[in-house]
Amino acid sequence: MSDDGSKRRLGRGLAALIGEMDQPIENVQSRARADGFVPIELISRNPNNPRRQFDAEDLKDLAQSIGRHGIVQPVVVRSRPQGRFEIIAGERRWRAAQQAGLVEVPVIIRDVDDRTALELAIVENVQRSDLNPLEEAMGYEQLIADHGYTQNDLGDIIGKSRSHVANSLRLLRLPEPVREMLAGGELSSGHARAIATTSDPTRLARDIVSKGLSVREAERLAQKDAEDGGRSAGPREPRPEKDADTLALERSLSDVLGLKVEVSHKTRGGQLRIEYKTLDQLDEVCRLLGAHR
Repeated sequence: MSDDGSKRRLGRGLAALIGEMDQPIENVQSRARADGFVPIELISRNPNNPRRQFDAEDLKDLAQSIGRHGIVQPVVVRSRPQGRFEIIAGERRWRAAQQAGLVEVPVIIRDVDDRTALELAIVENVQRSDLNPLEEAMGYEQLIADHGYTQNDLGDIIGKSRSHVANSLRLLRLPEPVREMLAGGELSSGHARAIATTSDPTRLARDIVSKGLSVREAERLAQKDAEDGGRSAGPREPRPEKDADTLALERSLSDVLGLKVEVSHKTRGGQLRIEYKTLDQLDEVCRLLGAHR
């Protein structure tokens, strides 16, 4: 059976596993009590959990609720050596339970491998909208890098379109200041996508935040930046004139791709710049280059 077929079956199986997460536990290891509670000190976080940020005030509120009513939804874990458990889904509840002073928490045990554990963590967090856009993108990137998934595979597993996955991954290419604004909630993923291919995303991101622009306004700002060639960023060093051979090469590549192409020679090496305006144009470039997106 092919890997692609296995991944598609696994993607459908994840939905079933997610659906079972609120069912009572039937078989608990000897270190856990028969009613489905495990000592909290036997549980540890998953270092591959895509979620990295937990709001302190949100955790405090949840801890107060747990202190009064207990944990309503069990933490999903998998077995680890020496009678310990690792969280698959529910790290936020586990953290809040610690703050509330609980000595044990209800669990559901799913004995799965690293890949499935990461998939379940991503699916659960995406369904609950618990991940910020960068955390979501980093989770996708990890599945691609560590387990060979394509963007189509990921779309099937999480119930999103391939273009959603592709757009998420592009956020990882943004400059660090923009990623910080995105992770902190100052920018939405829509804002970030609008400026991702502009000449100076950091400058535009600061404009968007300072002026409180909507996503539609950010798109217009990015379009204006593209039309004026980024001149609003301030004076630039004049570009050296290109020789006839370089200009001829640019025209030839532009004719093949149907897009604007720029070739810049440097002392060592150079740059080839291809401009696109739509995702369809980018897909066509990737197809011509033999890249799989």
